[in-house]
Order: sequence, then C-alpha cells, then structure tokens
Amino acid sequence: MPFDDLPGWLPAWCLEQLGSRPVDVLFRHQSMSAVFGLRLAGGTDVVVKVRDDNDGGRVGSCVSAQARLAESGFPCARPLTPVVGVGSLAVHAEEFRPGGEVLRGDAPGVAVRYAEVFARLMIALAELTVLAESTVLTEPTAQSRSTVPTQPTAPTALIVTPPLPNPRWVRWDHTDPGLWPSIESLDNKDQSLVPAYVSDTADRARRRILAADLPSVLGHADFEAHNLRWHDHQVQTVHDWDSLAWQPEAALVGAASAVFPKLGPATLPPVESTEAFLAAYQDARGRPFTAEEQQVAWAAGLWSAAHDVRWEALHGYIAVSGKALWTQAAERLRRANA
Repeated sequence: MPFDDLPGWLPAWCLEQLGSRPVDVLFRHQSMSAVFGLRLAGGTDVVVKVRDDNDGGRVGSCVSAQARLAESGFPCARPLTPVVGVGSLAVHAEEFRPGGEVLRGDAPGVAVRYAEVFARLMIALAELTVLAESTVLTEPTAQSRSTVPTQPTAPTALIVTPPLPNPRWVRWDHTDPGLWPSIESLDNKDQSLVPAYVSDTADRARRRILAADLPSVLGHADFEAHNLRWHDHQVQTVHDWDSLAWQPEAALVGAASAVFPKLGPATLPPVESTEAFLAAYQDARGRPFTAEEQQVAWAAGLWSAAHDVRWEALHGYIAVSGKALWTQAAERLRRANA
C-alpha cells in the first residue's frame, strides 16, 4: 500500500512507542484486525496490529501470553510494546519474522506434524498456569501439589488472564439465545441460506461439548496452515496469537485437528487425518485422553467446521468444507457420541 495511505496517527505512534517513524510499508493485511508491516527510519522492520478495542481486555491477555512464550523460546514473534489504546482501537507492535514456507496437505502424515507442534504449544501455555500456581501465597492443597504440566487442572491463579470472550468459532459455551453466538453482521443475514444439516450437526456437537465437565486451559484457537511457517521440516513461526482461547484442552485439540489444513476457504480433513492428529497429540503430550475427552475432541472439530460452513453459506458460497461436512458428519458425530 502507498505510504500516504497509512492511518494518520500511526507514524506518531511508532515514534512514541518504538522510538522511530516508519519510512516504508512492507505489507498490509486486513481481516478481523489490520496488520501493517513497516520499516522504521533506523532500518528495523516491525509489525503493527490494530483492532477494535471492544473486548474488555482480551487483546492484552493474548499479547501477554505471546510475550511469555517468546521469552521462553517458543517460535513466535516477540511483542515490542504492550497493547496501547488509540481512541477506540487497541494497538501493539511485534517483531517481524519473515520467511518460511506453508506446510500444505491434509494427509495423516501432515496431520502428525501439525499435532506435534500443537502439543508443544499447549505444553508451553500450560506451564504458564503451573508457574502461576507456584506463585500463590497460600497453603497448597493436595491437588495443587500434584499438578504437573502434562495434566492441567483448574488453576488457583493465572499469570495470563483468560482471554475472554473466546473467538466466535470456538465459542460454543456462549449464553446468547439460539445455537450460534450473537454476531450482528451474521445474524442480520438470511439464515435460510444455512443448510439444515449444518445447524443440526453444530447443535449435536455443542450439546456434547457442554455436557462434559472439563477444566478450561489456554490454547491457540486458530491453528490453521496459513498461520504457521516451516523451514527444513521444523516449525519456524506460529502466528495469530490474537486467537487464544480459554476452553477445555480436548476441545481445543479437536478444533485444531479439524482446521489444520486451512489456507483459505473452509476445509475439513479426512477422518483418518483427524484421528492421526489426536493420536499424535496425545503421544507428544504424554497423556492419553479419557473416553470423554476423545468424544469432546471430535465434537469440537465438528462445531468449528460447521461454524465455517455457516459463515460461507451466509456470504453466498459453500466451498470444500460443505461437501466434506456433509459426508463426514455422521461418522464424526458417532465418535463424539453425539
């Protein structure tokens, strides 16, 4: 984009927060937030993310978790500023991590590679909870003394505040009326465009998830192919930390197992690939899921897929995922006991 098209406040913000004004625009992406790649006068390249500040602190929680992960050596961009309010906007800057390739495909072998990264990510986030428990200045209970990173339990305190509300595609626990979380831009569209099997599948999956009594943990809720970069068969960078969520571990793993191949329009991998993802995650995590967790994982993958198909239907198209959901729903619902 032309340099003159930058928001008028942004150069001064960079000077105040980063000590230098931008002199060139490397890129701009616009989705749920605006993302600017900028070159500063001193030659440093940075990324500035801009979102509507209407989430009650959710963005700050996400950036705080991202910062701690970067400090621990996890492959993600290091935040360079805290979240700063600019009028009705929430803004922060982070380091620019270019390069790497997208890992394409949805075969079981590809699913295993994604699952191993997701397990590493979840272990790193779980350690934030464990560290928080160890800093509580109270008499430890038997439960807290036995807590280990591979078996997360409900914490007594958190280093990172739960990033609520959850992203809408994993917000099956909403309290809004109806099946879907209330999103005005979607609710105002013609709901008859959504195929009945999509709503039925989402309803059955949601009921199964909500029937479970599992503790919530921090997790990445947008673990899609376009948000990861790889080099020499190793993950180089995991992006989109705005999409952290506070949901049961099995549900977050299940959602990831259904969306990992996504590069554009919604998709759904073969059942065998989701099965491989779940098995590889448990192996890497060092803890097998209970029967209930297995069912919740399958249900959560269905909810995420149905959410995406609904979104596409309301916008006038149903891509690959619509056909995949149609053909796979019965088997996935069976595995979810839904």
